[in-house]
Amino acid sequence: MNTRHMWLSLSVAVGFVVVAASAAGESVGDSVKPNFSHVIPKVPDKSLIAVEVFYPPGGVSLPHRHAHSAFIYAYVVSGRVVSHVEGRPEQTYGPGESFYEMPGAHHLVSRNASTTQPAKLLAVFVVDSDDKELTTNDK
Repeated sequence: MNTRHMWLSLSVAVGFVVVAASAAGESVGDSVKPNFSHVIPKVPDKSLIAVEVFYPPGGVSLPHRHAHSAFIYAYVVSGRVVSHVEGRPEQTYGPGESFYEMPGAHHLVSRNASTTQPAKLLAVFVVDSDDKELTTNDK
């Protein structure tokens, strides 16, 4: 692993911990766990980053935006997740279903549809390698 990739991976992991910790104080306990990070070969200055988002029963994420360079693909692994990205209707997704967010999208709602069962999704970012803040909660 080269030094740049190792530094990027560490920066991303720390960033997600900070985002998850700040959100945890104001939400019902969603948590984010880094899953994968790698510079994309032959695509200058782009990286692929994946995180797992866990929602306990009734868990929610605060309204947020992602890095302006980030294209995001989200895949529901288990449970049911409600998502509302500005300009599109609110939808509920089950296991095996997916959705995307365009760069600069405003994610108004992201929550577990159930108050009794947990939910989990995998979010995959294609992002500029030098973007450090991948998620910024609304103020």
